Amino acid sequence: DPRGGSQSLVTKRAFRNKVLKVLVEMYRQLEIPDYQHVSQCWMLLEDSTAVAGLLGELVQSGDVDQEIMAYQIAFDLCESDMQHFLGEVRNALPKPLDEKPVDPESMTEAMMGAEAGEAGAEAGGDTEMKEAAAEPVSAAEKDLASKVAKLKEILTGETSIGINLEFLYRNNKTDMLLLNNIKASIEARNAVTHQATVFANAVMHCGTTVDTFVTENMDWLKRATNWAKFSATACVGMMHKGCINNSRNVMKEYLPKPGISSSPFSEGGALYALGLIHANHGEGILKYLSEALRNANNNETIQHGACLGLGLAGMASGNEELYEDLRVVLFSDNAVAGEAAGLAMGLVMLGTSSERALEEMLAYAHETQHEKIIRGLAIGMALIMYGKEESADTLIEQMCRDKDPILRYGGMYTIALAYSGTGNNSAIRRLLHSAVSDVSDDVRRAAVTCLGFVLTTIPEQCPRVVSLLAESYNPHVRYGSTMAVGIACAGTGLQEAIDLLEPMTKDATDFVRQGAMLALSMVMIQETEARSPKVKDIRALFEGVIKDKHEDVMAKFGAIIASSILDAGGRNVTISLTTKNGHKKMTAIVGMAVFCQYWYWFPLAHFLSGCFQPTCLIGLNKDLKMPAVDFVSHTKPSMFDYPPMTEVKTIAAATKVATAILSTTAKTKARKGGKKEEEGEKMEVVKEEAAKEGAEKADAMAEDSDVKTGDKKEEGEKKEGEGKDAKKEKEPSTTTLSNPARVLPMQKKYVTMQAGSRYEPVSKKLWGVVLLRDTKPGEVVELVEATVPATVQIAVKEEEEPPPPEPFEYTET
Repeated sequence: DPRGGSQSLVTKRAFRNKVLKVLVEMYRQLEIPDYQHVSQCWMLLEDSTAVAGLLGELVQSGDVDQEIMAYQIAFDLCESDMQHFLGEVRNALPKPLDEKPVDPESMTEAMMGAEAGEAGAEAGGDTEMKEAAAEPVSAAEKDLASKVAKLKEILTGETSIGINLEFLYRNNKTDMLLLNNIKASIEARNAVTHQATVFANAVMHCGTTVDTFVTENMDWLKRATNWAKFSATACVGMMHKGCINNSRNVMKEYLPKPGISSSPFSEGGALYALGLIHANHGEGILKYLSEALRNANNNETIQHGACLGLGLAGMASGNEELYEDLRVVLFSDNAVAGEAAGLAMGLVMLGTSSERALEEMLAYAHETQHEKIIRGLAIGMALIMYGKEESADTLIEQMCRDKDPILRYGGMYTIALAYSGTGNNSAIRRLLHSAVSDVSDDVRRAAVTCLGFVLTTIPEQCPRVVSLLAESYNPHVRYGSTMAVGIACAGTGLQEAIDLLEPMTKDATDFVRQGAMLALSMVMIQETEARSPKVKDIRALFEGVIKDKHEDVMAKFGAIIASSILDAGGRNVTISLTTKNGHKKMTAIVGMAVFCQYWYWFPLAHFLSGCFQPTCLIGLNKDLKMPAVDFVSHTKPSMFDYPPMTEVKTIAAATKVATAILSTTAKTKARKGGKKEEEGEKMEVVKEEAAKEGAEKADAMAEDSDVKTGDKKEEGEKKEGEGKDAKKEKEPSTTTLSNPARVLPMQKKYVTMQAGSRYEPVSKKLWGVVLLRDTKPGEVVELVEATVPATVQIAVKEEEEPPPPEPFEYTET
């Protein structure tokens, strides 16, 4: 793939853009133009007008195949999560008549035409002909308007969100027993493991809208206090991620209510949860969150939640009003609120490289005395330089030379985000230099961790690059190397990564063990025992650490979250920092970078939900509906099946033990029996003869039964053998998958359409959302029924009042 080669081989951005422009011309001059690759090149060049022109051309062509191709391109563009670019494409799409501004000259012409029509009304026929000629134009305009509306809906991301929500809810296979076992294994009074278990539940149910564990364990959850309460409330947002039409209804119990004061921790957590639900798609909730921030009455907890929510919902929007609101909170110089404000300013200005924002943030980072605010601003500045490569070098140099270790730490993340997925040698060299030379352990740890971001598109290189650092004497460097491998090799199941991480789960330092377990779960997410037998050992390792009462809390914390990552999103999501076309996925990279800050502030771990990508194959027709269609995976069902559910361990029933006879009791019995020997001699002779006869008969019967049981055993063995053979024969060589289907990243190369299927895919890659061409358009279409309750806007029902009592007379007694 020349496009992929230009991305991975050409390191200089300016030259890469020249290569992409040449590729666009090549793809367009093909006998059948490759519109999908052309649009991807334009996306990388950030040429929104060219993309909008191409989409407009395709939907206006009048050809159904071209129209379906336009929708497929829109879904592929949407996957990159570049909201600013997608917004520009939406605005540049052709506007139907009803949206076009009215031109004054055409208005006067229309009026003159109307007057002429009135004058010639007596003639009759002319006006009728004109009306008849105008009707087809309006029908065509209506048709174009509906097509453009569909494109806009896809480009907002709402269609993809609804489809993914449907898939995750329908296919949810969360192992509830595993969750309950974790809950039963942890100490009741330990707040750290309690918080980790609440988070583990949110990860396992991320995006599924299923909250049974919460409703069943309400009393247990109420133990969470203060910031643990904030975090637990935000977890509800993770579970309902994507319910953008119904978010406030989902969170209504926790949100701030005017005139009613409840816990600021649950209110702040609820505002953060709204941000997690609307992450990168927050147009509908920004106004509400802005008002909540203004009405927080300087309560740092509510401000903290509102800032994080605004940052997530307004991600990469470049919204100046939001930036101003957040700046006001930052300048109030409150440590807790200021940290979230600094981070949120970076999220709102994500990838804009705004000079004004950078100057203000850097100046305030030097002014303030609060470490928390400096850290929030450091990560915020790194986010502003997302994807800017060489343009970020000036800021990187400035931050890496700063005397404040927290700003140098931010410098490492600026390198990570500016050069993420490029494999740039100078960026790797700079990170390795800081990893071995900086005086601050935090900076060294960050430098090694950030190698994982730079190497996301070439994961096989990462274990080799960090292999020596993994043996460092410094535990912070060792921890960094585990996270780097986890980030770069996430979802790959790479053997070299497992070989490096597995020994580190036995490291002498507790937080290194924590990092190794988290990284292992990221690498092994969705791996099956049939493909990688190590999965069973790793699951057993996590279970052992959780149950071990003598294990350090830090390691236990890592094991609880790691075991939940293995089964994330109802076992239907993977962690991927790239799209199916191999490009960077903005929300995932940002989510992972902020997740790494859980080291200092646990509520930031919730950003991990941005990295989860549903592993699905969803076929849509030209009306963007799911037709009932089957796909075929040319593998055995066991190869990519769900892992087996945890079984309830049954305790074996107690068996009777033979009673012990002491030697003394035997002697006393023999003494008593000696007196009766003479009397019993005659009786014994008779008994012996009877016993001999009985024994002979028993032997004969035993021989007969032996022959019979031998025959039966042989028959039984034969049957068992036949049963085993039948079992082996039973497993088919192919698997039929119904739309919407669960298809793992490693499985996609084996998936095809069923032979003789009514539908044909527009795209060559059968993964993600695929538009299907109907070969029998005249026939009735059977659609897959929607089952998700959360995609529909639900009206809040008022409770019915009880009827008034019947009339009665009151009498005193």
